[in-house]
Amino acid sequence: MADLNTNVQYVKGVGPQKAKLLAKLGIETLRDLISWLPRRYEDRTELRQIADLVSGETAGVAAMIAETPTLSRIRQGMELVKVRAVDDTGTLDVTFFNQPWLRTQLLVGQVYIFYGKAEGNLFRKQMTSPVVELEGKQESTGRIVPIYPLTAGVSQLTLSRSIRQGLDAIRDILPDVLPDEVRLQHQLCRIGYAYENIHFPESPEALTIARRRLAFEELFLFTIGLMRLRNRREVVHIAPYKAVSLQPFLDALPFTLTDAQQRCVDEAISDMRSGTPMNRLCQGDVGSGKTMVAAACVYFAVKNGHQAAMMAPTEILAHQHFEGLSPLLEQFDIRCALLTGSTGAKAKREILSKLAAGEVDFVVGTHALITDTVAYQDLGLVITDEQHRFGVVQRASLAQKGCHPHTLVMSATPIPRTLALLLYGDLDVSVIDQLPPGRQPIQTIAVSGSYHPRIFNFIRQQVAQGRQVYIICPMVEDGEDGPDDRKAVTSYARNLQEAVFPDLKVAFVHGKMKSKEKDAIMSAFAAHETDILVSTTVVEVGVDVPNATVMVVENAERFGLSQLHQLRGRVGRGAHQSYCVLISDSKSDETRQRLRVMVKTRDGFQIAEEDLRMRGPGDFFGQRQHGLPGLKVADLGCDTRLLQEARQAAEALLEEDPDLSHHPATAARVEELFAQRSDTLN
Repeated sequence: MADLNTNVQYVKGVGPQKAKLLAKLGIETLRDLISWLPRRYEDRTELRQIADLVSGETAGVAAMIAETPTLSRIRQGMELVKVRAVDDTGTLDVTFFNQPWLRTQLLVGQVYIFYGKAEGNLFRKQMTSPVVELEGKQESTGRIVPIYPLTAGVSQLTLSRSIRQGLDAIRDILPDVLPDEVRLQHQLCRIGYAYENIHFPESPEALTIARRRLAFEELFLFTIGLMRLRNRREVVHIAPYKAVSLQPFLDALPFTLTDAQQRCVDEAISDMRSGTPMNRLCQGDVGSGKTMVAAACVYFAVKNGHQAAMMAPTEILAHQHFEGLSPLLEQFDIRCALLTGSTGAKAKREILSKLAAGEVDFVVGTHALITDTVAYQDLGLVITDEQHRFGVVQRASLAQKGCHPHTLVMSATPIPRTLALLLYGDLDVSVIDQLPPGRQPIQTIAVSGSYHPRIFNFIRQQVAQGRQVYIICPMVEDGEDGPDDRKAVTSYARNLQEAVFPDLKVAFVHGKMKSKEKDAIMSAFAAHETDILVSTTVVEVGVDVPNATVMVVENAERFGLSQLHQLRGRVGRGAHQSYCVLISDSKSDETRQRLRVMVKTRDGFQIAEEDLRMRGPGDFFGQRQHGLPGLKVADLGCDTRLLQEARQAAEALLEEDPDLSHHPATAARVEELFAQRSDTLN
């Protein structure tokens, strides 16, 4: 008898060949198969008459084949089947590409359902390659149809049929991991009904009921897992750090910490003095001064006799932190070192030997800090910068270099509270919600592409005053995502250099370059060897260039608000007035509304909330790297009330049954979900 871990090739109707294709999607077990959820749905229940088809709209129509289909070969590898179908109101001309078998399958006098995009005009209706099925024998029409993410060789129909077989196979073995009392209290359907109707909905209402059940279950299990992680963490006891006055450190700063910075420092020091390992996220908008919070923690840890390490996602950022922090900390006899992939062999040997002997107190670096060759004498504090650029695996790997060190995670990505609870449920959260005094607000405008001449004039004026400029494009090379009007980094930069600014220095950088090449270009820009840097979002988390005052974003509609806010934060870091220009020719009301939010507000948290409300979490960070089980059903932008309900239910269950001994199915599923990432969550 099958169980949920049965390989899909043994599911009736799948077999080894299909299983190979499904594996490309990550579908290997029966559970993977039934959990492969549609990304959207098409309501194909309604049929129109031919006369009512509207050009450009997708619709279904029942029509009879009026003439024998014709097959023609227009060139090598291109075959056309054309057929004429009729109903009481008119004629529909249908063309199929490279489906020659339809010539013999579509029979004169039979009624078929055609579902596709209508074309043509008032007098001549057409469709090209619609879905076609014999009336009464439909699989892909006449119902609400799920549309799944696919890979080469797997069609919607293949996937849908495989899932049908999968659901039939698990009908009697699917455990319900939600305790009955929780299910009844929150008016949720049974699990079998939920899976059946998420894949083959009987009606829009059934789909809503199924989705709510699966989203609740996901958030419920997720919350239980995080609460257990937190509880596991809090039982570790370590020697509390002693009280050390921070006054000498604060007196050495050329400015006074803001109240928000001071609060974050106090929270972190209170953690380090508590006798359990700190696990804190310090969230602050671009330029809010997170690095100084980190520096105060380093001072406190080293003065308590421990080593500290800070890991940055790029060599440039590591260099920047080192150059900013070492002169400050060395005043207090704190010995600092920089360790990256490009540190020379001799220097590296020396640093490694000093770290192991405890002769380096604070090391800044990249992934080089977590390689096997690095050993610390007594690592007491681990700081990771730009957390979402690291897998949690890497955060954990650095922490494993010490014996329960304190962990401080810094992020310049403002995350709405609901999302922070989930993504960082195993962390305490500190928020720096004010900017240092004296920062000039960045002037932001949103304009159409017709403003290019004026924008280029403005760039020239800024460069003449000695300033520098970023220009962001959403693509690397022309035609990368098919032919459209998106600006490509390479050709855009070439055109800019040759046709617009032949007398200025233009460089470009993108994510497909090797790290060393990227770092060299960014360093040259930081050193003012180039005037204009054309880039993809690779600069979103990047080097600090106080002299850069203009950020131009092409096709701004293609970026999330939080990403636009991050990009805007690349300028406005020096004493000069800075500007952000968002260019978009999109006519969409939603785009205009989103860009208005950017023009109107500079508060990253407000922008993040708005982003979440407008487009759901999508992939809030560009890449799912936080190391927690992914959410497949729940949408944190829309399901905040459901999240609260699920959290309350999880808290109540754990209070009554802390080790879930009375709820073995729930315990097993939580273990399974988190075991997939067990190395990341400790």
